[in-house]
Amino acid sequence: MPLQFNPVKLFAGSGTKELAKRIAEQYGKPLGDVTLNKFSDGEFQPSYDETVRGCDVFLIQSTYQPSDNLMELLLMVDAAKRASAHYITAVVPYYGLARQDRKDKPRVAIGAKLVANLLKSAGIHRIMTMDLHAAQIQGFFDIPVDHLDGSVIFVPYIKSLGLENLTIASPDMGGSYRARTFAKFFNAEVVICDKRRKRANEIESMSIIGDVAGQDIVLIDDICDTAGTLAKAAALIMEKGAKSVRAVCTHPVLSGKAYETIENSMLTELIVTDTIPLKQESSKIRVLSTAPLFAKAIANVNEHGSISDLFRV
Repeated sequence: MPLQFNPVKLFAGSGTKELAKRIAEQYGKPLGDVTLNKFSDGEFQPSYDETVRGCDVFLIQSTYQPSDNLMELLLMVDAAKRASAHYITAVVPYYGLARQDRKDKPRVAIGAKLVANLLKSAGIHRIMTMDLHAAQIQGFFDIPVDHLDGSVIFVPYIKSLGLENLTIASPDMGGSYRARTFAKFFNAEVVICDKRRKRANEIESMSIIGDVAGQDIVLIDDICDTAGTLAKAAALIMEKGAKSVRAVCTHPVLSGKAYETIENSMLTELIVTDTIPLKQESSKIRVLSTAPLFAKAIANVNEHGSISDLFRV
């Protein structure tokens, strides 16, 4: 029997509307109508303005702070389930709380696992995301996880720069695997910035493992939060004789004084994606869109195609 394809409907959460519009344009289907009803005390309730009965529903929402973004997604999932949607996929370009993926000290929560439980309990059948802080978070779900790789977006851009002496760098020891994976696309060497923290978002010291003299350095990371690590790494790399330094970060969290830090840093540019909307413009920040990749992934899921084909640069 030929495969049966259910009607597809795409909906956007309020935190990711612009990206969702671009995904819908690439997919070739308009976003569905959803209303977010708000009460005077801040409570809200999403409702669909069209039927989703029997449809394959894709709900697009990054769960960056505030936590209202996560709560809105959970309510959208619950509403779709109660409206008899056939299949519900949460498209979460940025998976919030992903840095809480283990107990790194006593008496702390594992937030990434809790979010996985909440989404599954709400009623999703599948989750689609990009560049999780730790790939093993996929194991927190007992449903299919489409973990898209941002390198297919970044590698062509880096190649277009024509850097003669390219060396890939990791801003910390934990990101060394990510950096080595990225370096394979260029047959490039890898250097590592070894940092020690006093506490979260505060660095005590940093040193470079490897030679950066005369090299065009590209730092690779998944999240840029306060930008303190990148700024410190860039300064140290240039001090060690590098020709240039730029950074690639999938998710531009950019909290606190991050924009000011980036502008005043030794970075030539910070290359990010649109998984999280920028709060302000910056001459040093270049945004590459994830919309074509997510649109293709949605199409492949609906048509029972291969997701791994999308990982080819």
